[in-house]
Amino acid sequence: MASFSSNPGKNIVIEVAGIQYERYPIKTHVIKIKENLTEILKQYVAPHLQPGDLIFISEKIVAISQGRSYPIAEIKVSKIATFLSGKVYKSPYGIGLGSPWTMQLALNEVGYGRIGLGILVHLLFKPFGIKGMFYRVVGRTVAAIDGPCDYTLPPYNKYAKLGPKDPDKVAQQLKNYIGHDVVIIDANDLGVNILGSSTKNIQRETLAAIFKDNPLGQTSEQTPIAIVRKI
Repeated sequence: MASFSSNPGKNIVIEVAGIQYERYPIKTHVIKIKENLTEILKQYVAPHLQPGDLIFISEKIVAISQGRSYPIAEIKVSKIATFLSGKVYKSPYGIGLGSPWTMQLALNEVGYGRIGLGILVHLLFKPFGIKGMFYRVVGRTVAAIDGPCDYTLPPYNKYAKLGPKDPDKVAQQLKNYIGHDVVIIDANDLGVNILGSSTKNIQRETLAAIFKDNPLGQTSEQTPIAIVRKI
């Protein structure tokens, strides 16, 4: 793995609970809509695997491979989606639900009632400084929804995407193919969420800690996959 290097500002090695792990970012081509993930793993990942390696995959390419990424020009936005998106905090690390297109995808995905309940619960807990209640109600798949940003690689700078469908099932299917445990993550510089995992031996909190500094890069780096190896 000597030919692999970390992305700018990141390290290959991280220590979690006294154990060191190497995270090797894997560069790929720009993944196309409904492209076969097993073929991607076969081409880019399989030649470098050793016994015990874990494979971490960005939820973004999983969703794209499932056809859950849509040109914003084709998303019919309702007035309520436009209104609600204007109330969302705009993070510097992604749009989230802060655009009419992504909010509309959320409404379509889980329904107007569930989004409304999530907002109500958020407002009830907000005075107590308790955060994250909205996503506890609507689900992590909604938290993984994202939209076009200036730094997103074309053509996805004009797309909005849902989170991956059945991420645990996808992780298990990929493990069955590649013979190594697979973890599907939603990571940015604000935090990490484990959406899917095939491993029963490592807790999700530990998996998230291994990627807490988000060593992947999906703009010009084009590294949406990483091989993780315990030292």
